[in-house]
Amino acid sequence: MKYRSWLIVPGNNEKRLGMTQGVGADVVVVDLSDTIPREGREIGCRLAAQWLAAGRSVGMTRPMARWVRINSFESGLWREDLAAVMPSAPEGVILPRATGPDAVRELASEIYSHEERNGIAAGATRIMPIAGETATAALQIPSYLESAHQRLDGLAWSAAGLGAALGVRLRRDGQGGWNDPAGFVRAQVLLTAHAGGIRAVEAPFERFEDEVGLERAALRARADGFTGMFAVHPAQVAAINRAFAPPADELDEAREVVAAFAASPHLGSLAVGGRMVDRADLALAQHVLAQAERTVGAGMALGGVGAEDVRRSVILRPA
Repeated sequence: MKYRSWLIVPGNNEKRLGMTQGVGADVVVVDLSDTIPREGREIGCRLAAQWLAAGRSVGMTRPMARWVRINSFESGLWREDLAAVMPSAPEGVILPRATGPDAVRELASEIYSHEERNGIAAGATRIMPIAGETATAALQIPSYLESAHQRLDGLAWSAAGLGAALGVRLRRDGQGGWNDPAGFVRAQVLLTAHAGGIRAVEAPFERFEDEVGLERAALRARADGFTGMFAVHPAQVAAINRAFAPPADELDEAREVVAAFAASPHLGSLAVGGRMVDRADLALAQHVLAQAERTVGAGMALGGVGAEDVRRSVILRPA
């Protein structure tokens, strides 16, 4: 299953929900939070539940995960959101303005009760908090590692949410980077996710008509180590998917590194393509090929190096 593009769709927009199947998003996030006004909550919850149930009952023509973004704890609406959508078994729940691992545990406990009541396998529903949306929460991001919950699927962040808390508008620079407060939160989310072996999802690029800016931001997100990126408009999905697919020259180099170590498993370093590579380069090559295998399929991604070669190379040790 691929998790590159996370398309956010307002739960009260029946037309947008109906168009999600042909957009190509890896994950569709039905939003019951920021994109829905209070007066639209009732219809939003009902349409979200219907869309989730329809997707589960008729199946999808292509793999597409179905998640829900509920309201924050401070809103007092999150339990109502769960009651509306959990009977339709979403694959995951996104919690905005999360304060830390205690919030994940509280949400997990509530989800477990709904799973039990609705005949859903215990632990099937994953959780992704939006971390660091306040100054206090930003300083707590590493704490997600201290007592990671088994439902924790990844970490995400929000420049808009953090900016609102600070009373400023956080902006990207000309290369797709961020100013200091956003950069700090972004780096903490990325490093904590990697340290915990979970997903790291980049904040959305808000200006959906700026195709060049979107491509630059998505490519930078992948280069920095994010596993996926939110999309605020269907037109952004294709660019995000492309950006998170390893380019051909990177795949070729990764194949060469894996093949070289497979042929000489006793060596700790060797020459490939005119440069010396070591076990750190091998680990990166394995990651690139694994990502490509998830994205475009094993045959296209691995070329002359078989999937078994990649798996064997994981356990190679230097002499």
